[in-house]
Amino acid sequence: MRRTLLDAAARVFARRGIDAASLDEVAAEAGLTKGAIYSNFAGKADLVDAMVTENLRTNLDVGLAAVESGGRMTERAQALGDELSRSFLAQPEWHLLFVELWQRAVRTERRDGTLMRHRRELHDTITAAIEANAAETGTTLPLPAAQLATVLLALSHGFSMEQQLDPDHVPDDLFGRVLALLVRPE
Repeated sequence: MRRTLLDAAARVFARRGIDAASLDEVAAEAGLTKGAIYSNFAGKADLVDAMVTENLRTNLDVGLAAVESGGRMTERAQALGDELSRSFLAQPEWHLLFVELWQRAVRTERRDGTLMRHRRELHDTITAAIEANAAETGTTLPLPAAQLATVLLALSHGFSMEQQLDPDHVPDDLFGRVLALLVRPE
């Protein structure tokens, strides 16, 4: 039931916006009652937090699995970009929600909310993964791992937006090729 509610919330929030959507709409989309929401979540804020947590964890797991395939750092970067591109296409609602959460954080100047907390955790995990993969492959990074993590996050958001807006002009392997260029030995 929790998964059904999270999926329904993602669709409703992407379609209507988080603030404009009601929990009644989420319940109806899920084919459940509003009580089902409250038996799983404390309210809308808790539901949004759970959606962000779940999405970031899923995408992180996908990314980490992609680089575990081994090979040189450039091959791992290509695999990561390719897998994330597939993930972007499979979850079109997520990026709409991300943009809304980003706007909230920027407009309210609150850097302690759901998105920022999860983003910092994600950034730390990506930084550690970059360091571990560089050490494992003997790769000298062109930038500090934390800065590469920031670049990876920024590029992933940009590629996701471009794929949704104009998918015919974003080749499936473009993100991976760009990531491979970033870690290519000189």
